[in-house]
Amino acid sequence: MAFDYGTRQIGVAVGQTLTGSAEPLTNLRARDGVPDWDQVGKLIREWEPNVLVVGLPLNMDGSASDMSERAARFARRLNGRFQLPVETVDERLSTFEAKQHLKSQGRTPSSYRDDPVDSLAAALLLQTWLSSQSKETP
Repeated sequence: MAFDYGTRQIGVAVGQTLTGSAEPLTNLRARDGVPDWDQVGKLIREWEPNVLVVGLPLNMDGSASDMSERAARFARRLNGRFQLPVETVDERLSTFEAKQHLKSQGRTPSSYRDDPVDSLAAALLLQTWLSSQSKETP
């Protein structure tokens, strides 16, 4: 299960290592970066993931940003609350890539407010993580 962390929305996606595929699941509302932890817990109980993946929004030069610090704190809280392994993945450009994907399907930027791209961004970062796992396994 992957999370695209944001201060107002947190995108959630699910995937599986067997097929190496990921798909958007839902967008959770957040208040200043804090989700409804009961909702997060419900998703984790329902999907029973083996690992949680959190996107780390680094600067283009690879350095940490204020937002990446907040995402890292969110990752630590996930681990502390749910006692599951949490990994972070570089998510530079995942939201941009998600918007480009939707634009190619005829979506306009004004539609992102009503139908956010965060869960698609989470699926893209989970896909990146899954791909890196298959390369590490002989």
